[in-house]
Amino acid sequence: MQSLSYPPVKPAAFCKIIPRPTIPVYPPPEPLQYPDLPCKPRLASFHPQFTLSTHIIPATHLRTTPYEPLPPPLHPTLSKPERMAYYEELCKQLRQDSALSSGHPRVLWNCLNRFVRKGATGSGLTLFLAHANGFHKEAWEPTIKLLLNLPSGELVDEIWACDAVQHGDSALLNQESLGLTFDWADNGRDILNFLHYFIPSSANDSPLPTHLPRVSPQEIQHRKTHGLKHRTFMGIGHSYGGCSAAVAALEHPELFSSLMLIDPVILEPYATKELELSNPRVNVNVIGALNRRETWPSKEEALASFKKKPFFQRWDPEVLQTYVEYALYNTKDIQGRQAAMLKMPGLQEAIVFAATLAQYETYQRLPDLDERVELRWVVPGRPGEEMLGAEATQLRVWRRLKNSSNVKIPTSGHLIPQEAPGELSREIDEFLLRKYKNIRNTKCNL
Repeated sequence: MQSLSYPPVKPAAFCKIIPRPTIPVYPPPEPLQYPDLPCKPRLASFHPQFTLSTHIIPATHLRTTPYEPLPPPLHPTLSKPERMAYYEELCKQLRQDSALSSGHPRVLWNCLNRFVRKGATGSGLTLFLAHANGFHKEAWEPTIKLLLNLPSGELVDEIWACDAVQHGDSALLNQESLGLTFDWADNGRDILNFLHYFIPSSANDSPLPTHLPRVSPQEIQHRKTHGLKHRTFMGIGHSYGGCSAAVAALEHPELFSSLMLIDPVILEPYATKELELSNPRVNVNVIGALNRRETWPSKEEALASFKKKPFFQRWDPEVLQTYVEYALYNTKDIQGRQAAMLKMPGLQEAIVFAATLAQYETYQRLPDLDERVELRWVVPGRPGEEMLGAEATQLRVWRRLKNSSNVKIPTSGHLIPQEAPGELSREIDEFLLRKYKNIRNTKCNL
């Protein structure tokens, strides 16, 4: 496949910003009232060689933004012009960055799926998958299934896929605690919270409790300084998840051996706040999320509706089926009727779209990422489908020059895991075979 050559199309000059100071990462203090899984546990038999289980951890305790209560729901009698006027005004409110970084305590939860090799001994690779805004941990499963059937699947011992706090099952756990503000840096900090405090010391096939216990203080301190002693760890993130994974690696590169960034939203800062607020891409995404339909009479009717829309018609059929099964849940509507509803409300998706500051901070900081962490960029190759801009993509894949490479997926736009899971799994396979072919004989992170 093709890649984007160096040098970029123009000098990489941009308006620099001052990145905010980092906030300590740690889970909330005990005792905690631990929630049950929000949905029925799944069957463990995900793959002939891998077992699936679902787990819950408390998210990092300090949040970048303070809690602000959500606005009351719109009155159902409002006309479409009245609703759009409301959404445009709310969009303006959401786009105003608070830029606070002193830390605001709040108890939130992350829900994760674990895929572990039967008979795993810890000598193989650990993958961590971070999804895009509006998606969920299960969005990766079509790609995972394909990958595990490719040659590099033999190199993998364990895979973790995590729902961000307002996505998927995490959204159900946190629905009474989510507010009107959010910062992408906190998703990166939640990844670090998992890696420092909760991921087991090694990958083996012993069953784990639903609520993952914290590792010992000695282990935590070792991880913060030297990384994961008994794991070779690779982060893979798409879009919002790609930026989040990069945030985590910039803070603690010793945890990562490599990063695969799948069209991550890591963007050049604007010269002024006024220009940034006028960005039509962000405004369209925010208003589109606010106006998103959230409820259908059933999952079957939701699937039938999605199949009629051009946006979903480009998706791989298994990905779409997975989306219907796991992005929605069965509940009752406000009239008490059976309904299928999105786990992530459109308002929360809009709040994430509106929070852009961490994207620019990450762009500015990326050249400082430890060169021992190999970077592999996977970007859209379908003509005219570069949601973040072809020129911008050419620039950002070379922000960190050394130990970096990139590849274009010719059949896909921005939603690569949704539109091209086969091509993506093959790209991951090729990367793993090149970098980790001797992993069973050699164990190290950096």
